[in-house]
Amino acid sequence: MRLANKLAVVTAAASGMGRAGVEIFLREGANVVAVDINRDALAQLSADMRAIGHSIETVQADLSRPEEARRSVNDAAALLGGIDVMWAHAGIPGPAGVENLDLAAYETAMALNVTSATLAAGEVIGHMRKRGGGSLIFTASVSGLVGSMFSPVYSAAKFAVVGLTKSLAQRFAADNVRVNVVCPGLADTPMKTGFTGRSGDPAEAAANQASLLASVPMGRLCKAEEVAHAALWLASDEASFVTGVALPIDGGFTAR
Repeated sequence: MRLANKLAVVTAAASGMGRAGVEIFLREGANVVAVDINRDALAQLSADMRAIGHSIETVQADLSRPEEARRSVNDAAALLGGIDVMWAHAGIPGPAGVENLDLAAYETAMALNVTSATLAAGEVIGHMRKRGGGSLIFTASVSGLVGSMFSPVYSAAKFAVVGLTKSLAQRFAADNVRVNVVCPGLADTPMKTGFTGRSGDPAEAAANQASLLASVPMGRLCKAEEVAHAALWLASDEASFVTGVALPIDGGFTAR
């Protein structure tokens, strides 16, 4: 097993890519703490994992709140007895544009996409140093590699996460802590309509999705488990000399 006896934390873990990551990490031998804002979804995740023979711990936290973002890492470390792997996956689409910008919505988007990642790094590094190293993985997006006309605020936030990754990869290398970021394309997850259908109009959502998929050489949406498998590889010792990488999982979108 690729993560045998590793101590792992996954945030935004109760649905979509995060949930897929929890299941795959467990299947590959890790002990996992799942962090999410949704207490009921965490309970369901825990029950579902027990039903297939796995046991996890959970931490409920609103990662848009700095004190809860910090607490969640340290609570997870206490439950696990340390941290070897952290996939800091939390994020939201945020406002569609900058015209008449809702500053509260903007600040929430930045808090979840950028601040929570930065705070996670600041808290987890001490725990990883105690373990002699580790793997810290963020989630950005293809919109953190190329600009997005649909989501300029999200794109700005995810460019920041890619920059954070490359900077921390250098800063933490001497600690044997690798820092990488996965960059999915448009994915078939519950968050999809947050990008394609902000107006609530199904026809507009379908048109936006079709427009985005026209730019994907493989011509389909990304699957949650495809991103989780990429995170698994980055978490594993198979990627022991890989740090500072922004890995697209995008069907060729950024190869154009």
